[in-house]
Amino acid sequence: MLMEQQKPSHVKSMVSDAEWQTRVDLAACYRLMPHFGLSDLVYNHITARIPGDETRLLINPYGFMYEEVTASSLITIDIDGNVLFNPNEGTYGVNAAGYVIHSAVHAARHDVKCVIHTHSRGGMAVSALACGLLPLTQTAMRFHPVAYHDYQGVAIDLDERKTLAEDLGNAEVMILRNHGLLVASASIAQAFNAIYWLENACRVQVDAMACNTDLKIPPQEVIDRTNHLYKPETRRPYGEMEWPAMLRFLDRRDPSFRT
Repeated sequence: MLMEQQKPSHVKSMVSDAEWQTRVDLAACYRLMPHFGLSDLVYNHITARIPGDETRLLINPYGFMYEEVTASSLITIDIDGNVLFNPNEGTYGVNAAGYVIHSAVHAARHDVKCVIHTHSRGGMAVSALACGLLPLTQTAMRFHPVAYHDYQGVAIDLDERKTLAEDLGNAEVMILRNHGLLVASASIAQAFNAIYWLENACRVQVDAMACNTDLKIPPQEVIDRTNHLYKPETRRPYGEMEWPAMLRFLDRRDPSFRT
């Protein structure tokens, strides 16, 4: 049963239709993560820009599990992490480490509408490997370039935002060394798709390396051609077609994310 703080019924009437739709989609993204082993108790974050105002972001209340997030419970912050609107005032706020990482990306990349950061098992394992993500599977070949960011401690130092943005560059995905994964995508739908498949690529690599036998890596020209076919401009932006199915997946189980 949802906590009472998660149901402030007035929020929908206070925001634009476009913002409400973003809230619903972002809440759905939060709800999907634990279904696929991508959540970390009450930690980690997914942020999304509010349409029509590039300086405002939506983020989860610190203390909610992902399965508890609803459209109305999301908190509005600015790029600097200042809380602009908190429907859960007095009960739940924002995790500082969340906005340091996410604001660094949103401030540097105006093309990015959604950022997801995870401490998932496969992602953390690969983040600790010197080789990083290998092109062992078609799924892994999708992600090129992969950016890397060296670990600098718990992300509460504002100075780290500069190196985070520099290391990410124009990439969609980044492996935070000894930490986890990050995706920076053009929409919530695309971001969920990217983190789902990036995590799977990491899990498969860990499984393959655990077999303690030689690894088969395809020729570079095959890797490059496969990667080209996954580019949004080549075929389609992955995640958009799949998103309605993901919403139906949630609606069959618990549609309360929409409230």
